[in-house]
Amino acid sequence: MAEQDLPGLLIMGIGGTHGVQESLAALLKKHFSVITMKELLENKKEVGKKIQCIFVSEFRPTIDQELLESLPNLKVIGNSGVGVDHLNLKMISNFGVRVTNTPHAVADSTADMGMALMLASARRLVEGSQIAVSPDTNYFAADWLGVEVTRATLGIIGMGRIGYKVAQRARAFEMKILYHNRNRRSQEEEQAVGACYSEMEDLLQQSDFVMLVVNLTPQTEKLIGKKELGLMKPTATLINISRGAVIDQDALVEALQNKTIKAAALDVTYPEPLPRNHPLLKLNNVIITPHIGTATVQATHMMAEEAIANMLSVLNCQPIPSEVFPQ
Repeated sequence: MAEQDLPGLLIMGIGGTHGVQESLAALLKKHFSVITMKELLENKKEVGKKIQCIFVSEFRPTIDQELLESLPNLKVIGNSGVGVDHLNLKMISNFGVRVTNTPHAVADSTADMGMALMLASARRLVEGSQIAVSPDTNYFAADWLGVEVTRATLGIIGMGRIGYKVAQRARAFEMKILYHNRNRRSQEEEQAVGACYSEMEDLLQQSDFVMLVVNLTPQTEKLIGKKELGLMKPTATLINISRGAVIDQDALVEALQNKTIKAAALDVTYPEPLPRNHPLLKLNNVIITPHIGTATVQATHMMAEEAIANMLSVLNCQPIPSEVFPQ
């Protein structure tokens, strides 16, 4: 099929700080006539008519009413990633546009990240690396200790695809696994990973590590606040691989400063990045990474492929593998 016959796809750009990686752009060009935001803005009236799809990667481009009004033939927004809290689903739906995401592609890489953060925090890897390379280090202290993950209790809040993948990995560490979810998993699924359903309060009180793996919704915003942190063990670690706003960050700072909990390991914050003077950045009992749960070569390509399949399904009036609906 000639490029001019392919459906128009809007992306933020190609390469650079905010653009789609060149390898992913090449993948998209096999199925779409790729149009950048710069090209759209240079000739919005003519170029806007050609666009039937938008590929959203790293929350870009921003989907607002002005953009939607400029794209009269838009049919679908393919979000690269599972979280869609950056999209106003109701507004988009009012324009008759479908929204899809990529839950299958992100599960393994995000679960790996959760385990990496848990291990790094437990064994104090960031601090240890700093000590090992510091010009001021003359010896390694014998009493500089971490804690073991093996046979510890892990509480997973959110047992969807990613949470279940975390449980599979945690089982290999002989961990006691508690979980809380809107819907309880089947007995067979629980037994397969050795997980026990628990009410939230009990999970927080019993867990050595609490991992957040929920979508950000009005119901989960500030799900973990002062009360919840106060229920956790003073030796416990909080790990967040979902969205920053799931935690009340002011309450977390207070809990870390006052040793209400031992530590936190966060792949997500609110906002991202944090202001450079934010108190979380000054604490030595917190690890913060730059939202890299899906930042692997394999995951980014799988997300693009899943997004492409979703968008083509919409255009071809076929069943949509991963559609997201307004709540």
